Amino acid sequence: MQLKLAELSDIDGVLALHSKFQIDTIKEEDKKDGFVTTAFTKDQLSELILGENGLFIAKDDGVVVAYVMAASWHFWSTHPVQAYMIGQLHHYKFNGETLTAENSYQYGPICIDTTVRGAGVLEKIFAYALESMSQRYPILVTFINKTNPRSLSAHIKKLGLSVLNEFQFNNNSYYWLACSTRTDANRPFEP
Repeated sequence: MQLKLAELSDIDGVLALHSKFQIDTIKEEDKKDGFVTTAFTKDQLSELILGENGLFIAKDDGVVVAYVMAASWHFWSTHPVQAYMIGQLHHYKFNGETLTAENSYQYGPICIDTTVRGAGVLEKIFAYALESMSQRYPILVTFINKTNPRSLSAHIKKLGLSVLNEFQFNNNSYYWLACSTRTDANRPFEP
């Protein structure tokens, strides 16, 4: 398995994987195993690759089997839920630091193909993306829909993220999570 920063030539593979697990296109019986809520276009992924260096992928025999997106709050500011989160950042501290758009970034979504789930791919691609983003930001921030308990469990138990709070947006309920990009520095939320 190869972990790498995505290139423009990887976009079709990312979108193929994405469409299998995106909420609008996933099979109903597969939702219980996790899903991605946000839809993406080729242009958005191009901007994520070229402008943010924020699309990390795992390939197996040349096929994209996992991806992680990570980018500045500026990149995500046109997405309604992230725009809401930007306005709330200053209400939270993590590891003694008040969250800002300068000291944190938005991580996710992440998607792992069912063919490689349970094989450590989640932990590997997360660590790869976290290490890369640690050069720019000390704190990772994300959110998970409450209707996606598998994702919440994986992020807390396998990846060590901390739940900061819960919030409502656009008739959905979410968990707000964070972790340090320095893997040895993760501590629980400080009020």
